[in-house]
Amino acid sequence: MKTFFLSLLLALLGHAISAQTVYSVKYKSDANVKVYVAKYASDADLVVYKAKYKSDAGDNNGVWFFTDYASDAKKKVFFVDYASDADFKVFFADYKSDAGWKNSSKKHLMY
Repeated sequence: MKTFFLSLLLALLGHAISAQTVYSVKYKSDANVKVYVAKYASDADLVVYKAKYKSDAGDNNGVWFFTDYASDAKKKVFFVDYASDADFKVFFADYKSDAGWKNSSKKHLMY
């Protein structure tokens, strides 16, 4: 029984650790991924909702929490000026329910 609870606890902690926390870097060379912000959701590979709290962040489902420190982030992103320079395009939504991948072939970039 102790093994079951320990396994459950580790699974829950593992899920919490894998939250989609991101940090916006100043230099392209510091980033894990380069992102372009699209004007329309239809142009985006990923629709992103900016969570107010780290606990609200998703697991690669488009719900991002922007951290204050790079060391707290799972991914470091650099926002580019041109779509051709980006690894993928995002659109920032006003509602959490709108978040998600539109082009799942790019999903691996945020794992």
